[in-house]
Amino acid sequence: MAESLKRILYVEDEPDIREVAKLALEALGGFSVEMCASGEESLEKALAFAPQFILLDVMMPGMDGPTTLRRLRQLPQLASVPVAFMTAKVQPGEVAQYLELGAVDVIPKPFDPMTLAATVNGIWESKVPGAAKA
Repeated sequence: MAESLKRILYVEDEPDIREVAKLALEALGGFSVEMCASGEESLEKALAFAPQFILLDVMMPGMDGPTTLRRLRQLPQLASVPVAFMTAKVQPGEVAQYLELGAVDVIPKPFDPMTLAATVNGIWESKVPGAAKA
């Protein structure tokens, strides 16, 4: 049975960006969003929240996005959860590197809050096997 996207884990160290994204995803997308300010925090919260999709900042102090992705992939319950990076670093070589790490897509920053939920839904529908079309 096709699954619709409901739970998103969002990892972003910048409080203002976190708030705008949370508001956009919840108000416009109807998603339940668990916010994490760091890669470390995402490792603590992810299992209990059981996200269907993870949005991950690339540049964060401490554990960066690629390292966080590798650590999340080590947890069996999260090994197959689709991840999209959100970053200003979107040169073709950088994007290729994120995809090689296992990301399903890359959302450029700055993002448009009015279209973020639709963008995430589009990634879900086009890149995730068994995903329900909205």
